[in-house]
Amino acid sequence: MKTAIITGASKGIGAAVALRLNELGYNLVLNYRSSTASMKELINSFTNKETGNLTVQCDISCYEDAKNLIDEAYGRFGSVDVLINNAGITKDNLLPLMTEEEFDLVIGTNLKGTFNCCKHISKKMVKQKCGRIINISSVVGLCGNAGQVNYSASKAGVIGMTKSMAREFGKRNILVNAIAPGFIRTEMTDKIPKDMKAEMIRNIPLQRLGRPDDIADAVEFLISDKASYITGQVLSVNGGYYM
Repeated sequence: MKTAIITGASKGIGAAVALRLNELGYNLVLNYRSSTASMKELINSFTNKETGNLTVQCDISCYEDAKNLIDEAYGRFGSVDVLINNAGITKDNLLPLMTEEEFDLVIGTNLKGTFNCCKHISKKMVKQKCGRIINISSVVGLCGNAGQVNYSASKAGVIGMTKSMAREFGKRNILVNAIAPGFIRTEMTDKIPKDMKAEMIRNIPLQRLGRPDDIADAVEFLISDKASYITGQVLSVNGGYYM
């Protein structure tokens, strides 16, 4: 039975990916920072009761917390086949008004958190001579967005990190790819004012927000045998918003 680690797994895209991998029969190591109730609800909703589940509450922007997450995963299941770096936050503000703290918090979770988890699992996957790493970026990491200098920078950084790691680890049969979601219907987009959301949808050729399951579909493909010759790529799942 294969094992996957998912960061930021309690809600939204992370929860949808967790549900999908549970259906596929994966043991899951589910990271979350604060949403204990949501995590319990997620695990209770799993349909496959034969898999193992380990929850690890920690802040992956902290180097030692991320190390503990990886160590606990290997301690419980012996090996890890898939790492999905999904944890992310926003602190939106126009650049002249953006505080240093708002910038640092977003970079710390979205970019450094991805580095931390990849750093700590890298030697273990190299020793295994196999593994899949999927980093969740964003459409705004490709095209930018007003009021999101910090978020755009963090997600663009994730793409650069993905391509570099793919070059480093290819010889060890470790595939590293990124998924760049567009505007997905989650708690994050629920907070967007209705008029702004309507304008966003008008600019999406498919004329709708994405579903968390759309991202879970992309993850399922990238961890499957059908993607065994794909690495260093960015799979955009954005309804045509950015081409």
